[in-house]
Amino acid sequence: MELLGVRVELPANTPVVMLREHDVQSARVLPILIGGPEASAIHSAMEGIVPPRPLTHDLAITLLATLGATLEHVVVTEVREHTFFANLHLRTTAGAELVVSSRPSDAIALAVRAACPIFAEEALLDEAAVEAPVEVAEGNEEAILDEFRDFLDDISPDDFAS
Repeated sequence: MELLGVRVELPANTPVVMLREHDVQSARVLPILIGGPEASAIHSAMEGIVPPRPLTHDLAITLLATLGATLEHVVVTEVREHTFFANLHLRTTAGAELVVSSRPSDAIALAVRAACPIFAEEALLDEAAVEAPVEVAEGNEEAILDEFRDFLDDISPDDFAS
């Protein structure tokens, strides 16, 4: 997945992290509502802002390195009752592979700092992603938000009934 960035959805002022499939023709977009502190953590890392003292996600990356582990990749795995889930995939210097459950916002904040790939399960994309308009494929991020707003305007609780 390509991390497009973090946007604030108005009028609720809700931060949304936007992930887009890359290297595929459909280029679906996965919008995930996140908290303000996590939005700030993702945005500052994307902008290359280095704080004078490590913030929580910077500290986590330092702790992993100190303990002999690296973050290999993250996977946004599923959505249950409007809550997204993710996994951190770690590798130790001894070669062990570990998987740790995480909130997607924290996983993405760590992935940006570790410069590691972000993935999403295909079933999740089928369920929660929206088709990107043509403008999105050309990099117009405002079009992504417009498409997401249209999606929110057209959705109802009945759409989630089993």
